[in-house]
Amino acid sequence: MKTPDTPENEIQRLNTLRSIDILDTDPEERFDRLTRLAKRVFDVPIALVSLVDENRQWFKSRVGVDARETRRDISFCGHAILGDGPFIIDDTLQDERFADNPLVTGEPGIRFYAGMPLRYLNGAKLGTLCIIDREPRSLDDEELTMFRDLADIAESEISAIHLASIDELTRISNRRGFVITAQNSISLCARQGLPVSLVYFDLDKFKSINDRYGHSEGDQALIAFADLMSKTFRESDICARIGGDEFVALLTGAGETRAVEVVKRFRGQVEAFNALADRGYQIKFTDGIVTARPHSGSKIRDLLRDADAAMYEKKRRNQAPGEFVQEA
Repeated sequence: MKTPDTPENEIQRLNTLRSIDILDTDPEERFDRLTRLAKRVFDVPIALVSLVDENRQWFKSRVGVDARETRRDISFCGHAILGDGPFIIDDTLQDERFADNPLVTGEPGIRFYAGMPLRYLNGAKLGTLCIIDREPRSLDDEELTMFRDLADIAESEISAIHLASIDELTRISNRRGFVITAQNSISLCARQGLPVSLVYFDLDKFKSINDRYGHSEGDQALIAFADLMSKTFRESDICARIGGDEFVALLTGAGETRAVEVVKRFRGQVEAFNALADRGYQIKFTDGIVTARPHSGSKIRDLLRDADAAMYEKKRRNQAPGEFVQEA
């Protein structure tokens, strides 16, 4: 048996999956309708909408199986998310990767598998729409087209959920999406004995940009700031707009010193943008940093509160950027 490889963008993929807040949720008719349709159209006993997290594949919708999840290391869907198109095994017993797989030799007795990766808007493959038969078979061109069409619908339904967690203007996470994703990342870092730092950004004199140049230009400033965050911070970091001109970034595996260095580098990127853009105003910000040690039991809402307080204290004291660090 071959264990699925790990996608190159695994951290981004898992962060996207967590931000949707779909794992371990109740069944929904919009997904159940798809699996019922897939079962009927392809005349198979099993159809699933499967989402792949760190250690398992979890079924948002299932027809023909009682289990809600299986281990990722024996999953077919773990293989399917590695490619761009349909992943099809006509006869598992003739494929050395799967012939001795427990899902083949035991329940549900998979002989045929077809999985279509389900992508989000950022390209992350979160799971699959898959159909399974207990007899060998294949799909013809017309069936493949139908399979892709059903997967497109599943992708649209997943995106609809996630869009509730995305800031419409800047296209980065909003407060809801950030809280969900960040708490999961904090827990993961705690298990690995790693610190995390949260940076709270408040744009300075943003109201004057709106007043002098108009709200449209103010929106462009917010979009530019979010874009600079996305380009400067790592894929494993989580950036969000949580208020009108307030942004945050959770730096995974970063202690106090590293967080200050990252903010200093980011400030340089913002200053470079100001010089090139020459919009008649400067995008400037005040930051507050709070660092949580491993196993401190820190909650994201507490870190947000403390980093916000640190930021406002810096504004009050008018200190140099990056000098005020509060530890949780």
